[in-house]
Amino acid sequence: MSVSDPVGDMLTRIRNGLHRHKNSISTPASKLRARVLDVLQSEGYIRGYSQVEYGTGKSEFEIELKYYEGDPVIRKIERVSKPGRRVYVGVKSIEHVANGLGIAILSTPQGVMADHEAREKNVGGELLCRVF
Repeated sequence: MSVSDPVGDMLTRIRNGLHRHKNSISTPASKLRARVLDVLQSEGYIRGYSQVEYGTGKSEFEIELKYYEGDPVIRKIERVSKPGRRVYVGVKSIEHVANGLGIAILSTPQGVMADHEAREKNVGGELLCRVF
């Protein structure tokens, strides 16, 4: 099955897994997905992830979801930039998500990073998603 929006597919799998109170979910592996998962892990939204290799040359990420007192840590996760409409922001126009309680994940020339890190490094880029 061909997926036209791999990051959107991964975010939907995470959202569905959280609604079903799953401990972990799996998604096909790619470099961009790994960088987004690195940001989610460093910001404390997921426990972690590991790459599972299959003999056919394909690999998947096993993502461990995180809960606090029975409620998901990720309350809302939404895709902003889509294949049909890319959204780019400059460093001065990066908005705070939920008054600073959430994060925006950006793909910049210096790599995939959270919004506060992009402000520190003074770079803008493609606004991939918002998490809070």
